[in-house]
Amino acid sequence: MTIYDVARAAGVAPSTVSRALSNPDRVSDAMRQRVQEAADAEGYEPRTAARSLRPAPRQTIAMVLADITNPHFIKIIRGAELRAKAAGFTLVVVNAEESPQIELTQIRGLAQKVDGFVLTSSRLPDQELLAIGQQHKVVLLNRDVPGLTSVRLDMAHGCRQILEHLASLGHREFTYCAGPPGSWVGSLRWATLRDGAKEHGLTAHRIGPYAPTVAAGGVAADAALRSNPTALVAHNDMLAFGMMKRLASRGVPVPEQVSIVGFDNNFAAELVSTPLTTLDGPGAEVGARGVDLLLRSIAEHPDRRGTVTDLPNDRITLPTELILRESSGLAPDR
Repeated sequence: MTIYDVARAAGVAPSTVSRALSNPDRVSDAMRQRVQEAADAEGYEPRTAARSLRPAPRQTIAMVLADITNPHFIKIIRGAELRAKAAGFTLVVVNAEESPQIELTQIRGLAQKVDGFVLTSSRLPDQELLAIGQQHKVVLLNRDVPGLTSVRLDMAHGCRQILEHLASLGHREFTYCAGPPGSWVGSLRWATLRDGAKEHGLTAHRIGPYAPTVAAGGVAADAALRSNPTALVAHNDMLAFGMMKRLASRGVPVPEQVSIVGFDNNFAAELVSTPLTTLDGPGAEVGARGVDLLLRSIAEHPDRRGTVTDLPNDRITLPTELILRESSGLAPDR
């Protein structure tokens, strides 16, 4: 029997139960009597109250990544690690391998060992995330679920930058090479590009899904070439690198015949043979802000139950910037 059971029986918050039983002078006589009657009815032992409400902090938080091999996460991890270390916390990084089943298993396995979770590009459905948020301290990165604390990039503005860029170069259509079907941010990118294309005089096409890797880029490039495109927008930079490699092997020059745009501004984006035009965002700040929000939740709500919220300040959107490089150019004369 815990104070949570007493709180449910009395219809009050666990913190109120703790105050009524351990510091009765901090509540009204009516509230103290109400809590005591609920405790007696539930057979609660007061000696465990403090321990139930405020378990000793573990000073550890877990960051669960969709795919630890994706370089996009390096900056996010670094920002999160520095902020956690400054607060005296240890950051544990866990790989979900692009699998919602593995992600859920990792969360369940760590639930009693950490003070909270930073879920990065989670592949879990909204309802599953909300259920986790009811039980544990959770912050989402690169994902937005109403009711949960989150930090994400302004993908709507970023995609508009891409559309404006392609239209200014004379392109009249483009093909979006989609990433994993479970990627929330990938779905958002396509929806924004598709819905905004007409406004910029563009026609949007979509192929995929593809794994967000260099290896998958070859297949994506072959499929895209069937429609003789003038511009390709890849789900991420890794996929774009593989596409450029395949196009080069087929004698298709970039950007003279096909322009390519990526997402994430991977550290290798300016090192490849044709530097990649790509959408950038403050990855380190995403990680740092996510840890900030999680640490605030841990401090303000010391019990380990979740804190589902709808406060606007708990859903942060950070700006994006299109980095122009040599992979995008004037549309060829068809």
